[in-house]
Amino acid sequence: MLFFMLETFPNIKQVVINDINAHLTSLYSVIKNNVVELIAELKYIETEYLNLRCEEARKEYYLEMRSLFNTESVVDLKKAAIFVFLNRTCFNGLYRENSKGFFNVPFGKYAHPTICNEDLLFADSELLNRYDVRILTGDYKETIHFVNSSIPNFFYFDPPYRPLNATSSFNTYVKEPFNDDSQRELADFCKRISSIDNVLWMLSNADCSAKNPEDLFFETIYRDFNINRVYASRAINSNPDKRGKLTELLICNY
Repeated sequence: MLFFMLETFPNIKQVVINDINAHLTSLYSVIKNNVVELIAELKYIETEYLNLRCEEARKEYYLEMRSLFNTESVVDLKKAAIFVFLNRTCFNGLYRENSKGFFNVPFGKYAHPTICNEDLLFADSELLNRYDVRILTGDYKETIHFVNSSIPNFFYFDPPYRPLNATSSFNTYVKEPFNDDSQRELADFCKRISSIDNVLWMLSNADCSAKNPEDLFFETIYRDFNINRVYASRAINSNPDKRGKLTELLICNY
């Protein structure tokens, strides 16, 4: 969404992005400020990894890199490169942490993963610098301090999706859970910023009532706003029959 907005609306004056995942925001900062060094590190990792012809050797390399990623001794540039490597070689490109905050996604069996996409990284870096994107780590509620009510403001929220049922209970990517209380807190924040002049917002989440018509959680907490349904592809599920297109919610105050 960020890069779509930057490429589509050249009249944007200020951009702020925020995430609770410090590894992710650190990667964005490295792409913005040290993209040449990042590409060099990724090329080195890519060459080492692809030269391993045996799947077991690649798995061992992956697990070693995952262990290194989970140590605090790795500097930001190295950790950013390992983060990209893990994303390109782990199972389904997932990001997930255990209760201790350690990345724990298993190895993915890909024959020819693209670990260093040089053109894309340069393009991303150029956009991040062209608009001097401010990169924050922490509580999304702090972004309210960047609102300028004298000009148009737009928020886009992409929280961990609420589980569709009890068996799909995954609701967070980092060690801090994002449960129903967190969803209500986000809805309250959306109501708060709606009261400020020149603030529009959009939020995406799971369409729980499509799975269970009696589950009107989002219809209730966002009853004062516009709720739209859109189709989105799903490539991640342990059951292949459950992959494909599902409806998601796009909720807006406009």
